[in-house]
Amino acid sequence: MTERRLSAAPATPVAAGSPALLLIAHGSRDPRHAAAVAALVGHLRVLRPGLDVATAYLDHCAPRIPQVTARLDRAAIAVPLLLNRAFHAKHDIPAALRTAGADLPLADVLGPSPLLLAALDRRLAEAAPELSSPAARARTGVVLAAAGSSDPAADAATRAVAAEWRRTRGWAAVEVAYASAAGPRVPDAVAALRRAPTVERVAVSPYLLAPGLLPDRIAEAAIEAAADHLADVLAPTPELARLLLTRYDEAHAATRTATHPAARTHRALTA
Repeated sequence: MTERRLSAAPATPVAAGSPALLLIAHGSRDPRHAAAVAALVGHLRVLRPGLDVATAYLDHCAPRIPQVTARLDRAAIAVPLLLNRAFHAKHDIPAALRTAGADLPLADVLGPSPLLLAALDRRLAEAAPELSSPAARARTGVVLAAAGSSDPAADAATRAVAAEWRRTRGWAAVEVAYASAAGPRVPDAVAALRRAPTVERVAVSPYLLAPGLLPDRIAEAAIEAAADHLADVLAPTPELARLLLTRYDEAHAATRTATHPAARTHRALTA
């Protein structure tokens, strides 16, 4: 699926009686973070006209989850603006919803997904249009710069994204670096790519959703390491908006299945 087709996806009006989408973002003291989330919500409303979209934050920004859930006047599905199933997804968001007394279906995190790869492609093509060429990608090494996590499964998921990105997009090499966890850091990954015989140029691509401290740290490290190209963060790309709607639709479908009379009867018979 090409970026052009992804960005030109037609709008899908919301079905009558659809639950609201409660987008739960991490939050940051950096005002660019909330601005990026607001722009992403704008994409959601363009792609799904009539869908009731509310935003809540775990930390730093307002409104917080209890403030938003208290004023929701209809059923809702919580959709985390998170890439991996790390601590925020496994513990913080469910705990915040419980504390707020909000018994809401919780959609899955964003990764992995081909739409994330498409968003990464878009950001690199914006930074360096020549990287749209397969021949240029075959000579380019990319640093996929993530936040990093203390959860080994989350870091393994990031490495799997890097491997899939290289396999499906034809990069000469893709190295993972981390901004906040144990190494490798961006300069280490850039240096490793420079040593690869097939790599002529190096690009750094943040695997992060919104601006803030960690993306700034990655950008500074990329400049210091003399990377040839530096991409922007993923929000607010249309691919990311489409992926959020996909996770919302999946959770909605699962909720309908779980509450269908036949499903309830089956559970009662097998309990």
